[in-house]
Amino acid sequence: MVSANSNIYSHQNVIVMRHGDRFDNFDPLWLSTAARPWDPPLAQDGLVRAFQTGQRIRSQTGFPIHRVFVSPFLRCIQTASEVVAALTAVDFDPNAKSSKDVLSIDNTKLKVTIEFGLCEVLNPIFIKTEVVPKDRKFEFKISDLESMFPEGLVDYNVDMVYKELPQWEESLQGFKDRYANTLKVLAEKYPKENLLLVTHWGGVSVTLYNYFKDATKYMVDYCGSVELRRQILNSDDGFNKSKEFEVITSHGVSFKANNVPIHDHVITQSPV
Repeated sequence: MVSANSNIYSHQNVIVMRHGDRFDNFDPLWLSTAARPWDPPLAQDGLVRAFQTGQRIRSQTGFPIHRVFVSPFLRCIQTASEVVAALTAVDFDPNAKSSKDVLSIDNTKLKVTIEFGLCEVLNPIFIKTEVVPKDRKFEFKISDLESMFPEGLVDYNVDMVYKELPQWEESLQGFKDRYANTLKVLAEKYPKENLLLVTHWGGVSVTLYNYFKDATKYMVDYCGSVELRRQILNSDDGFNKSKEFEVITSHGVSFKANNVPIHDHVITQSPV
């Protein structure tokens, strides 16, 4: 029997955030000449917003991020790259505007992995049919995406939760299950590490539905996020017993019915 003194309580924190401002919403004419109109990059405002979000996470959350998992869509990769630059900058400069202002990084602070389970919802509600590839195949060259992160940050030894992308016309229940399962598997795989998941509107929304059920519809701003925490009991025999995640707070998220923010206060508080 394990004595009470050998039990140690700790917490795992997970932040689920949306990507930054899409370029196709900034310049609609971009679609007419884009080689991959279904995979827009970030606008300049999105790059700045993503970097500033990384600075906020670093300076205000009170815990370090150990691992970043990111959707393979370009807007998410660019968002994660800016956030990671802010999190790993050797010198924290509150006046820095983007990764271009970061002179050097510490690549021992965290690791980055691309995860198909965090990808966009592949159906016409989320991606307009007219921009979808004719063969309905959404293809990504993972090595090119990984090269967008500073050297030493990508963890090449992590297996994706989902080895393949969903099929086109993914069901709404299918995407909800996928997002929920991806978060659950990653959290269980790394119970002693704090995670940042960079995904899409649907990922943030599903997380709120699953862990904060006091509203039915939400609006999620670019780089909007929800912060989760759970208590973990670590015992001498190596057995980890975890409680359910709770929503601690959110940023850039509001109730859709009246556009009232839910991030101006702590929603619920787990034991400190």
